[in-house]
Formats: sequence, C-alpha cells, structure tokens
Amino acid sequence: MINESRLLNEANSYFLDKQYDKALFIYSQLSSLFPQKKEYEVYAVFCDIASEDEVKALSLYDYFSVAVNEDVQAAIAYVENLIKAYDGDVNKMMNILKDITDSTVDSLDAIKYEDFKKLVQSRGSFRVAFEDIMFSTKVAIESKEDFFDFVSNLIDNGFSTTAYSYLDGFNEYFAYDKKIEELYKKLEETKIANNHK
Repeated sequence: MINESRLLNEANSYFLDKQYDKALFIYSQLSSLFPQKKEYEVYAVFCDIASEDEVKALSLYDYFSVAVNEDVQAAIAYVENLIKAYDGDVNKMMNILKDITDSTVDSLDAIKYEDFKKLVQSRGSFRVAFEDIMFSTKVAIESKEDFFDFVSNLIDNGFSTTAYSYLDGFNEYFAYDKKIEELYKKLEETKIANNHK
C-alpha cells in the first residue's frame, strides 16, 4: 500500500532542500497515483518554475502549502491565475496588480514595515496582507525589532520558506543574536510539527 502522506512529505522536503528534480519526480508519481488530487500537479509546476525563478517558486509554494489546507479549489485557482499572469497574460497581470493596488498597496517596489503593519490591520490578518503583496512588493525592514517581528509573523502564518530566506539573508547582520537562534528553533519546531500532521 502506498503511503500518500509519507510521499508528499518526502517530496516537500526535497522541494525545500532545493532538490527540484527529485521533488518533481515524487509529485509526478503522486499526480498519477491520485489523479483526482490536482494539488499534486500544482506542486510539480512549482518545481518547473524553480528552474527559472527560484524565489517565485518558493513564495508560491509557501502560499499554496498553507492555503491548500483551507480551500483546495480556491488555492489552486489563485495559483493558476498567478502562473498565467507570469506566463505573459497581460490582462490577467493587470487585474492582479489592480487588486493589489486596491488593497492599499501603493508601491510595487517596497513597503515600509510600518506601512505593512497598517495593511495588516486593514486586511484583518498578517497572512491576508502578506498574500496581497508577496509576489510584487518587498517589505523594507528598518530596525532589528521590526525584522524579528516580521519573521516571527511569517513563521506563525505558515510562510516557513520565506522566513528561512529572510533569516539566512540577514543572519550575518545579526550574528550571534539570541533572537535569531530562537527564530531558527521556532522554524524547526514548525517544520517538525508539519511533518507529523
């Protein structure tokens, strides 16, 4: 008997370890073994995207791995729309950009963390606000406290891969800081908890 959950966890581990060929192989197996579960096809597409744009693939993966647990169909539709937009569907991209702008994100380059926190309040949650900007806008961190708060919120809201990227990118600036160590530990605990679901 095939252990679907174990295979998915193995594929996800390969993906997060940036071994996209191995992850793609397992996602493809899952897709052919369980053709009714379209999410496996989406995960396979992320591996393909990673060959061209690793950051986008990891961001999509982060979003999808959280959203798929709440509403599989909505998560698949959202990701498909984004992928079509990235593939050159100008109208689709313009609609997404308009939606983002309508969500009070005025700058498509960067948003100060202070302004991002206001966006969180207006959107009702960190996760919704981050999903609104994650593919178009960087969050400009101006203080150590803001950085720790932001990364902690990423972890709490299931954006583990993105949190790792921020921690790894800023680790040299905050080397030997206890809070960095705590955040890495929190990430590992989250990863372990998710692997045992």
